[in-house]
Amino acid sequence: MQRQYENPAASAWFADVMENPERFPFRFTCGGTAYRGFGAPLVPLDADTQTEGAKTVYTRRYRASETLVLILRAVHYADYGASEWTVWFENPGKEDSGILTDVCSELTFEGAYPMLKGILGDHVCAYRPYAMNPEDGPIVFTSNSGRATHVNFPYFNLECGDGGVLLAIGWAGTWTAEFRSADEKTSVLLRSVNNLRTRLKPGERIRTALFATVPYAVRDEAYATNCWRSWFMKYNLPKADGAGTPLEPFSTCCLSGDTGLPNSDGSISERHFTWRRSMEKMLAEDIRVDFRWMDAGWYAAPDNSSPEVDWWGTVGTWTFDPAKWPGDTFRESTDFARENGMKTLLWFEPERVTNPEALAENYGYDTRWAIRREGVGSISNNIGDPDCYRWTLGKVTDTLRKNRVEMYREDNNSDPAGLWKHLDAIEGEDRAGITECRFIDAHYRMWDDIIACTTSFGGCGFVDSCASGGGRNDLESMRRGVPLLRSDADRTWTSLRLSMTWGFNRWIPFCGASTKESAGQLEGGRTSDVYIWRASYLPVLNVSSSFVMNPDQNFSPLREGIREWKSVRPYLLKEFYPLTPWHAEHEKTGFTAFAYYDPDKEEGVLIAFRQEDCDEATLTTALPFERDASWSVRDADTGEEHTVSGEFTLAFEKPRTARLFFIRRA
Repeated sequence: MQRQYENPAASAWFADVMENPERFPFRFTCGGTAYRGFGAPLVPLDADTQTEGAKTVYTRRYRASETLVLILRAVHYADYGASEWTVWFENPGKEDSGILTDVCSELTFEGAYPMLKGILGDHVCAYRPYAMNPEDGPIVFTSNSGRATHVNFPYFNLECGDGGVLLAIGWAGTWTAEFRSADEKTSVLLRSVNNLRTRLKPGERIRTALFATVPYAVRDEAYATNCWRSWFMKYNLPKADGAGTPLEPFSTCCLSGDTGLPNSDGSISERHFTWRRSMEKMLAEDIRVDFRWMDAGWYAAPDNSSPEVDWWGTVGTWTFDPAKWPGDTFRESTDFARENGMKTLLWFEPERVTNPEALAENYGYDTRWAIRREGVGSISNNIGDPDCYRWTLGKVTDTLRKNRVEMYREDNNSDPAGLWKHLDAIEGEDRAGITECRFIDAHYRMWDDIIACTTSFGGCGFVDSCASGGGRNDLESMRRGVPLLRSDADRTWTSLRLSMTWGFNRWIPFCGASTKESAGQLEGGRTSDVYIWRASYLPVLNVSSSFVMNPDQNFSPLREGIREWKSVRPYLLKEFYPLTPWHAEHEKTGFTAFAYYDPDKEEGVLIAFRQEDCDEATLTTALPFERDASWSVRDADTGEEHTVSGEFTLAFEKPRTARLFFIRRA
């Protein structure tokens, strides 16, 4: 049966701080006056409360001065005891406000033996897990690059006493989280816009991050993980379409490696004459995916030339290259896909431009929107400027609408924090952080506007979130997008893929990897086999294959991989249980095993791997769902079925073997 995660104590705490707003866990300073909570000297202006099911939304307005008004939006989820809040600051006056600084949420949690658990971010950290005791000294995580989930990761599990709390900072820019423990109390400080020190001009409005807390009353990491996953799936995952259809696992395939033409990356080798033969072969071989993936390189360069290999240095037009895609040929390809049960996703990178002068001459761009800094190779596109935002959004949505592209894929291949500081300095004194506030607000609005565009013609109610891999997977972004690739490195070796699943899937259930293995991200790599496929069984299955350019291609394993993934996908968004310890990305000497379990249906799957250099032939494990129960376990390879309770042993014939079992209550 479905787990219950109500937390009466947490709900009582939230009711108390809403009834006594001076106790609300938020502080800021403006004009030299320090404010804690939303009590005096703040003056209440108006209030609204809306309840739908177990979710209640509270909106409160307060006046700090003639030049500063605050809007608090707080939400409580009674079925989880979870709470979240975001605060807006606006200046309704005719003069600048006082200097706004020290904006953060501060909370205190009681309980002995505190332990902070979580994972680090993408890139060099590869989602490595950690466990630290805040009693040993302050623990501080800081993200200053402007890509919020590279290096560090703004999701935390604080165990204390008999339970704990899961915390998240939903902000796609800079952030800080601090944890300090003493006398069985742990103080937590959560901040967005790390260098914020700004006055607000008349009419300006900025916001904080979304701060979320999800408490749990059983001190058990598996329980905490599945409490979070359950809350995430119910209240955070975007919808599939404009009708509000729940988002279900899906598959994709990029055809750029099947053209026979030079391909540096992305989809730069694709042409109007290459797609049909690949898609027709897919259909003939009964290999149908949900989305045809069109990556970087499809656009004309700003000077209207046709790039042969340089997808990175030619962005900005967001207009199809007429040499590669003359007339309506790309629309013909999306129409063909739709007629055969497939949709299309298309790559963009709106926060970067190249050759602004040519963009201005040929596409109506204003060169003042191009932010160039000495020593920095990339040129940023100032989407925080309203005119730039409108131009950029118009180019994107016109292309999506004209070509009936159902899913928008966004990338961001530069760290924007340096740009933000550069523009802050141009703004003048006491404006630190204002540019970041504008950019992140524009980022969220752009995704909202693009989703409104795609849903208007029957496309997706979500976007694909990418920023050089996993750089933009904060909670607020995840309410609009899903990471089709949780990391660019997930296109490489299988041990890394398994390592990432162990940590990343605890926090962001809906994600994907590739179905290939290679030493480098852009190399062709090993032909996918059962071992690689089973390591890639995630809610997004990104099929990597050649269809017409490899004469030796065996389509049977490809068909079987997709068929088998479809058999396990009903469980991939349910409860998640790592059954073996985490291993580092290059470590191949042990076992890795995961189980997914649907408590409503009392069934699930177990996927186990004897890695490449593992000398042992057996793995002893236990199903953790209900330890006293008996389970029927069916081997997907042999069809053999037997009943287990407690510990049982899995045998592996040789290293680099993956086994799949279907589980149901006996």
